[in-house]
Amino acid sequence: MVTRYINKVGVFSLGKIAGVLYAILGLIFGLFMALFSMPMSFMSVGSRPGGLLFGAAAIILFPIFYGVIGFISGVITALVFNASTGIIGGLEIEMKEQ
Repeated sequence: MVTRYINKVGVFSLGKIAGVLYAILGLIFGLFMALFSMPMSFMSVGSRPGGLLFGAAAIILFPIFYGVIGFISGVITALVFNASTGIIGGLEIEMKEQ
């Protein structure tokens, strides 16, 4: 085993990765929201298209919202990580040589 240290993380690199991961989560949550809200619109008294519109909008808006929040939180996380490793040292990882 070889010990290596991560001393710095690319700020926008981590932001992009976190943004994509959060957007995928937003899509999953949006799909669940659509699955639960659309049938409710048919079961309600009277004709209300609000559930249909909310369900369709959730599939589009949740990934965008979650992606933006993920990008911002990834950038903040990278900045805090880089600042803290500058003070207390890098993140130690062990790697196996092949």
